[in-house]
Amino acid sequence: MKLRKVSAAAAAALVLSITATACGGGDGDNEGGSGSDGGKKITVGIKFDQPGVGQKTPQGYSGFDVDVATYVAKKLGYSEDQIVWKEAKSADRETMLQRGDVDFIAASYSITPERQEKVDFAGPYLLAHQDVLVRADDSSIKSPKDLNSKKLCSVTGSTSAQNVKEKLAPDADLLKYPTYSACLTGLQNKAIDALTTDDSILAGYASQDQFKGKFKLGGFKMTNENYGIGVKKGSDLKAKIDKALEDMVADKSWDAAVKANFGPAQYQNEPAPKIGDIKS
Repeated sequence: MKLRKVSAAAAAALVLSITATACGGGDGDNEGGSGSDGGKKITVGIKFDQPGVGQKTPQGYSGFDVDVATYVAKKLGYSEDQIVWKEAKSADRETMLQRGDVDFIAASYSITPERQEKVDFAGPYLLAHQDVLVRADDSSIKSPKDLNSKKLCSVTGSTSAQNVKEKLAPDADLLKYPTYSACLTGLQNKAIDALTTDDSILAGYASQDQFKGKFKLGGFKMTNENYGIGVKKGSDLKAKIDKALEDMVADKSWDAAVKANFGPAQYQNEPAPKIGDIKS
């Protein structure tokens, strides 16, 4: 009698185990994994600190990259509440993909040969350029050479300002601030004359409510920055995301996202790039 009770308990445990496995969803591979509640989830890396591009706020997540990633996730079969957002800092992006911490990354992620050796990219979905942001009433900076003798700001660790000094304006006075927000404050207070990084990032900052109408983009297009969506090397998500990006352009959702996130800065964006067309 005792033996039968043990056997029955073991059988019940086995049935419960099989049932839990069947309901648990995927194994966290490139098609997205399971949430703690057993529901289907997809984990996406974005920037948390770039207004207009990727930003975490008390109200949630916003920005052009967020809109693109949300559209892509829906095309992959995930509703907005099934997306798990994870911060993808610049230095961590390749490692996050290689470890499987995220399913894909949309985080002002420029496609470069060095990065392509480590991860695959869908896209590009935006062609950005290095540019400068100046005060709206400043008419003295009309070309990169006008940055000579001007106070040029970028963040510590960025190569943008150094590129300008080495190639375009050797007499520029470089100033390095800890954040782009600090540079903007300096620009507003006339402690600096210009801020440089990708034009999409500059447009995002300038589009914030507190800065609307106070700054303008130079429109210099000093470099090409092909933003792509990073996936793990060899992932079949690449082809699926490429198709989703094509759909986003075709149904005009891409144009709407550009206008919503960059419009207040009068950002003169490039047309949506064709998949695989990487500008050097």
